[in-house]
Amino acid sequence: MPKTAIHPDQLPKAIGPYSPAIAANGFLFISGQLGIDPATGIIPDSVENQARLALANMDTLLREAGLGPQQVVKTTVLLTDMDDFGSVNEIYDNYFPSPYPARACFAVRQLPGGAKVEIECIASME
Repeated sequence: MPKTAIHPDQLPKAIGPYSPAIAANGFLFISGQLGIDPATGIIPDSVENQARLALANMDTLLREAGLGPQQVVKTTVLLTDMDDFGSVNEIYDNYFPSPYPARACFAVRQLPGGAKVEIECIASME
């Protein structure tokens, strides 16, 4: 199974030994995206702004592969505080078209850089 890494120049460099996205077997696997402003490298304080930036960074990866939110079939959302679920859910709802992708949402103790939200996804390339 050949695989192709996707590394758009406009996103921050990965902070570990992983690819931001891998295309393989007709799918695009996007690593968890934090709400990092690609222009400044800063993570804003509010979970709402972090969620918007995480989705924008994910969108950059999708578009680099010639895809958009409508091709996303599965997401995983990680939150450091489940009290933020409603706020993040509203932003998520405005990004994804219906039918919505399948999704899992987990509360985690901590995320890199003090982030409050991280979002990963799988998109169909067919």
